[in-house]
Amino acid sequence: MQITVSGKQVELSEALKVRVNDALKTITGKYFDHAQEANITFSRARSFFTCDINIHAARGLVLRGEGEAADANSAFDDAAEHIAKRLRRYRRRVNDHARDLAHRDRPQPGRQYVLRQEEEEPQDVSVDTAVQSATYATVVAEAPTQIASLTVSDAVMRMDLADQPVLMFRNSTTNELNVVYRRSDGHIGWIDPTASN
Repeated sequence: MQITVSGKQVELSEALKVRVNDALKTITGKYFDHAQEANITFSRARSFFTCDINIHAARGLVLRGEGEAADANSAFDDAAEHIAKRLRRYRRRVNDHARDLAHRDRPQPGRQYVLRQEEEEPQDVSVDTAVQSATYATVVAEAPTQIASLTVSDAVMRMDLADQPVLMFRNSTTNELNVVYRRSDGHIGWIDPTASN
C-alpha cells in the first residue's frame, strides 16, 4: 500500500511518519487483504492539530476519518479510531461486499464538479427586477468519478465509511439512479425515482 503523509504548513517529524505508516498498515491489514493507497494530511488550526485520513481500499471502498487534538499524534489517533470504529461496525458487510463484487456490473463513469456561487454585483434600484442579472455558479474543480451499482444498504455503508454527506448510485434492484444522503437530524434520506410510479 502506498502511504503519503503530508502537512499543510506543519513540519512533520520522521517518527510521526513511521508511526502513521505502521498504524495504518495494522488497521488495513486487519480488515483488508490489500489496500491501494492512503493519504494522511496534518494541519494546524489555531491551537490544535487536525488529521485527515483517506484510504482507497482495493475493494472499491473509500474510507475517511478526521481527528483533532492538541498534538499531531493524538489527532492521528482520533482519526484512526473513527476509521476503525466504522470498519468494526461494517466488518461482516465489507467482507460480503468484497465477495459479491465479482457478480456486480462495472461502475458507470461520470464527472464530479465543484461549483462556486458568484458574488452578486450591486444592483441598480432603477433597473426592473426581471432584467437584473442572475448569479451563476462557476466550476472550480472537476474529477472523474464512478457510479456503482449497489443495494441501498451497501450505498449507505459506502457513504458512512467515506464520511460523505451524499452518494449517488445505481440501484441494483431497479437499475435506476438513486441518492442516499445524511439528513440534518442525523438520519439517512433515500431518493428513489421509481417509488413515484
